[in-house]
Amino acid sequence: MKSKPFEMCLLFDFYGEMLTEKQKELFDLYYNEDLSLTEISEHAGITRQGVRDAVSRAETTLRDMEYRLKLVARYGKIQSNISKIKESAEHIRIENNNKTRNLTIAEESDKILSLANLMLESE
Repeated sequence: MKSKPFEMCLLFDFYGEMLTEKQKELFDLYYNEDLSLTEISEHAGITRQGVRDAVSRAETTLRDMEYRLKLVARYGKIQSNISKIKESAEHIRIENNNKTRNLTIAEESDKILSLANLMLESE
């Protein structure tokens, strides 16, 4: 993963329901609202250390879930493979247009591109 905030937000999207309501709230304020630990502690009425502990426990839970289930990794591989399929279908379409001009190949490559675009858009 490229950065910790990005990694944590992605893990939260996949596994956030595994956290307690309080952990979800504090995690959201810290990562999504970009509030400081002090600001969150004032908002939540707990100590700064209490916020840090809750956020750390949430991070550990999210990472543990990914270690066990690997849903984020699978999602990334699927997205990458869909992009590769799209590139190949585009290449087939271009080659067909430039050389053979087979209507069936054109229609099938257009179907593949259309389906790949739908899958990429549905994220």
